[in-house]
Amino acid sequence: MAEDVEGKTEEGLSLQQYVSIGRRRRWYFLVPLFIGWLIVWGMSWFMPSIYRSSTLILIEQPTVPSQYVVPNIAVDNLQGRLQSITQQILSRTRLLRIIESQNLYAESRQRSTPDEVVERMRKDIEIELVHDRDQLTAFNVYYSSHDPGVAQSVTRELTNLFISENLEARQEQSENTTEFLESHLEEARKSLSAQEEKLREFKDQHLGDLPGQLQSNLQILGGLQAQMSGAQDALNRAKQQNVYLESLLGQYRSVQRSAKSVDNVSMGLPALELELDRLKAQLTDLSSHYTDQHPDVRKVKEQIAKAEKMKQEITEELKAKAATPATGENVPNAPRSDADIREMTPMAELESQLKVNRIEIANREHAMEGLEGQINEYQARLNREPVREQQLADLTRNYDQTRANYDSLLKKRNDSELATSLERRQQGEHFRILDPPSLPVKPHSPDRFKFGLAGLAVGLVLGAAFSAGAEMIDDRLYDEKDLKELLSVDVISEIPDIVTEREEKKRRTVAWLGWAATGLELVLILAGLAVSLLRG
Repeated sequence: MAEDVEGKTEEGLSLQQYVSIGRRRRWYFLVPLFIGWLIVWGMSWFMPSIYRSSTLILIEQPTVPSQYVVPNIAVDNLQGRLQSITQQILSRTRLLRIIESQNLYAESRQRSTPDEVVERMRKDIEIELVHDRDQLTAFNVYYSSHDPGVAQSVTRELTNLFISENLEARQEQSENTTEFLESHLEEARKSLSAQEEKLREFKDQHLGDLPGQLQSNLQILGGLQAQMSGAQDALNRAKQQNVYLESLLGQYRSVQRSAKSVDNVSMGLPALELELDRLKAQLTDLSSHYTDQHPDVRKVKEQIAKAEKMKQEITEELKAKAATPATGENVPNAPRSDADIREMTPMAELESQLKVNRIEIANREHAMEGLEGQINEYQARLNREPVREQQLADLTRNYDQTRANYDSLLKKRNDSELATSLERRQQGEHFRILDPPSLPVKPHSPDRFKFGLAGLAVGLVLGAAFSAGAEMIDDRLYDEKDLKELLSVDVISEIPDIVTEREEKKRRTVAWLGWAATGLELVLILAGLAVSLLRG
């Protein structure tokens, strides 16, 4: 028999032999199959049902486009912010508050510590992220419980926490950004005020020396130099007039002394005539260059008129003195007649003109000293202009940098305030419930359909194992091939199987029972799987 068994194992079995074995060992296969499936499937119905409620939360983008209001929250860190919010919601304090408000885990709270209860609830909560092209667009919130109503209620509370925490977190981050920019803007404002004060003080201290006043300084200096030249010409003319008046006064006094000492009409007049000739020659020269309205021409004409008048008066006086006898010798210096008074009038006029001329010379010289001081001052300003330009450039560069920094911070602060206002109105990026928390009608765990399939697999393994075992320990021969392998001689003839009517009836009954049991077992297994699929 051992040889028979070795023959069966060494050579492969044909399909017909497998069918034969299945017919012979069907009970060894069907009974373990059903028992194994029933045990595994039945165990799933003794396990407590766990219901899971779910909700889908959509991450909506801001209602106002970013080109109009720039967000002041990092939009590329959404997943990190969501993890932070999840950690806050799953904190011990938050979960204990939910456990107490929903009266969760009543039995576990009596025999377990709060930390253990909180840890159990964390295991019952599941957050699933939904990505679209590597971009986070939504996320699911799940909560599992033995009561479907409790699962829905807790999921709803978790959803509300996610929405409120996100709004608070975004608003807090936005306000913190605005406060940060406001503090830096205040520092920039103080720095800008200090730079403006330095620039103002510099301009006040060096008024007139600034680079922007270069052209005006040059124009003023040119005007002062022109005034200086005019004043110099006027001074020269006044000095010439002084020399002329002093010469004329000296000549007049000489003529007067000659007239009083010697009774000769022609004495003193030649000098006056020479002066008239000089003045006329000067007038001729000036008239060739200037018009009659020129001040120098008019002045020379006045001098000629005065000289001619003086000549005429002297001539008349001399003639009058020649015709009138001399009297009053006791008082030689006093005017003894109307002629003496007339004699003294031209001389007093010359002395008055000479006095005025000297005052004019003094005034001209004083004015020239003032003009010279102003010219020196403006020349010094022009000399200091490169130094002031460098100093002003340094101050202006610092001021421009501070101003640019201030303007940049001011723009950022204003944009941040708009973004913060948008967040307060809940028009920024926010969470919106796309699918409200569901009320589960079938348990999420255990999955009794999967348990039924697993039991079917266990039953198949057990049935195959029992069938193979029964076939291996059976030493009977059921095949002609096995008989030929057992005998060393050829089989000449064979005796046909003689079956009585009773035995035939018994065979049909056994075959019918086998098919009936197979069909019943298949129906029961399918019905169990259907119940598991429909009712969880």
